[in-house]
Amino acid sequence: MALFQKLYDRALIWSRHRRAPWFLGGLSFAESTFFPIPPDVMLLPMMLARPKRVWQLAALCTIASVVGGLVGWMIGKWAFQWIEPWLTQSSYQAAFQQAMNSFERWGFWFILVAGFSPIPYKVFTISAGVAGMPWIPFLTGSLIGRGGRFFLEAAVIRIGGERAAERLRQWVDILGWMLVIIILAVIAYVKLKPA
Repeated sequence: MALFQKLYDRALIWSRHRRAPWFLGGLSFAESTFFPIPPDVMLLPMMLARPKRVWQLAALCTIASVVGGLVGWMIGKWAFQWIEPWLTQSSYQAAFQQAMNSFERWGFWFILVAGFSPIPYKVFTISAGVAGMPWIPFLTGSLIGRGGRFFLEAAVIRIGGERAAERLRQWVDILGWMLVIIILAVIAYVKLKPA
């Protein structure tokens, strides 16, 4: 666990650097393919430090995350055999298998919901490639899901400032899961509703 704490602390240090937007884009890209720390740990402090640029930072984070997600999708589609031994030994194996099952059942809706969830996004991007999800619905769902998450955080920071950021940090996992449950309930209602 100390490894993740060190990575988390490093991301906070990067958020204060003069080249922080480059680091944020790199972190957003990497988290969608291989890195274990979500970009939110850098995005939120940067938004607090630059409240007039929250929308630009959310857009940067969204674009980099979606491009990284496409790379994750390509890894799953064409290079999964190279990472499969690592995956089976990692703590992501169960989440990966659940993601695979969900992609087969829900497709686009699942990747959209995944963009909001606190589960590392790379699990979903690689799973989507392995499952053979078409790339246009994948990109569309990623853009809506990831953009929704980052722009929601931007709105909270813009409206509520530092106090809102601290509360968001404390509640982000619970809020993320609640949003996922609500979206899944709506999707299930629409799909299962009698005609």
